Parts: sequence; C-alpha cells; structure tokens
Amino acid sequence: MTDHLLETHQDGIATITFNRPEARNAMSPEMMTALADALPRLAADRSVRAVVLTGAGGAFCAGGDVKGFASRSGGDFNVEDRVHRLRSAMELSRCLHEMPKPTLAVIPGPAAGAGLSLALACDLRIAANTAKLTTAFARIGLSGDYGGSYFLTHLVGAAKARELFFTAEVISGQQAFELGIVTRVTTADDLDAAAAAFATQLAGLPTVAVGYMKKNLNAAQRGSLSEVMDLEALHMIRTFMTDDHKGAAEAFVEKRAPTFTGR
Repeated sequence: MTDHLLETHQDGIATITFNRPEARNAMSPEMMTALADALPRLAADRSVRAVVLTGAGGAFCAGGDVKGFASRSGGDFNVEDRVHRLRSAMELSRCLHEMPKPTLAVIPGPAAGAGLSLALACDLRIAANTAKLTTAFARIGLSGDYGGSYFLTHLVGAAKARELFFTAEVISGQQAFELGIVTRVTTADDLDAAAAAFATQLAGLPTVAVGYMKKNLNAAQRGSLSEVMDLEALHMIRTFMTDDHKGAAEAFVEKRAPTFTGR
C-alpha cells in the first residue's frame, strides 16, 4: 500500500480511498500499482463481503494526471508497448465489475475521466448531490479508457453516452441520479452516513448468491436468453447447496430474519 491509496477493513467491508486530495485524487503510478495489488486480493478474500471505492478531501478521482501527460508528450515511444501497459492497467475495471461480491463507489465530489470510469465499473454508486461528474476526455483530445464507453452505454443508452463523451458535459450528482448513472444521491453532509449504511446492507447479503447474481447479470448484458438461462439454472442449483440458503429457509419457516455468513 502507498500513501496515495488507503485501505481499511471493518465488519466485512473493505474501503479503498484515493488519497491525493491536493490533486483531486488524480491517478499516480503509485496509486494504480497499489490498486492493482489490492483489488484481486480483496476479490479472493472470503472475509471481505463488500468493497467500497472512494476518495479523500471531498473528491472521488479526477482521472489521469494531465500535468503528467504534458510532461511525457513527444519523444520516441513504442505504440504496442504503451497499448499493452494501458490495457493491463484497465483490468482494474474488470475486477471491480466481475469480483464475486458487491462493489460500491462513494462519490463525494469530482469524478472525471478514468476516475469516472472506475466508479462506473462498480456495481453501485452513491453520490453527493453537489458532486461533479464528467467523462472529460474530449477536453484534452483523448478518446477514453478504463471501460467508461462500455459502462456508460449500458447505464444510459448509446445516444446519451455519445453526448456525454463528445461534449464532456459536467453533470451534478443529482443529474447523474436522474439519468441512472448513480444508484442513490444524498446531500454532502449526509453522504458518509448514507454510504456506510448502504455498504453495511451490501455486506450483510448472501455473498455466494450475490457472486452468482453478478455472473448472471453481466452475462445478460451480452448473451442470449438461452445462454443466460443456462447460467441461471447452474447457479440456482449451486446456491441451493449453500449454508446461507439453508439457514434463510429455516428462518423463513420460523418467521425471523436470516443471518448470512457467505457460505
């Protein structure tokens, strides 16, 4: 871990915090290296039942470090090597999208460019109504990365995604909620408490079943009805075998709330 990325654990919730507030949490190499280490580890850790991604100092993440872009522009470089490095780094988004547990982006303020893409890669998003979100890429002559094109298109549809990418319009957290980009919105003062309650709710879910739900839902974005139903049948029978299901069935009969253990 690095000072640019903080990690805390409490009650099954792992919270990852971008920590460069002086740069609105713009991505640094140290931050991204640490994140690349953290996410697969948390995905495999069965004691972690939900992952929260957020930022320090009132911002989420301003995306790539544009000052760094400027200092590295020009000169000789190998295109294939750079494509390979970027594509490898972008696996972070796939990990957030596919890990077998809920992922939640908590957006207190600016989320731009690749920072927004990482938020979009999470299963769910909660934002302050005053937060500012933008694809940003068009403003600096870039096309976009970290899966933002994919996630935004699925969230708002092709036409609106094109508008938001082409114009790089800055929208508020409230507008993002109305468009379906964020799941919940609250005031800045209430965000921490609302996000903590949401994360606690997610961590209390039947983790094995949620992991299979994610596989079903992700497949539904690209597969046929028959393919999705094949997965649903396999995953439904698998979850029938879990302790969480057996305990929940007993709790239902006994008219009490179930307690899930993730097994």
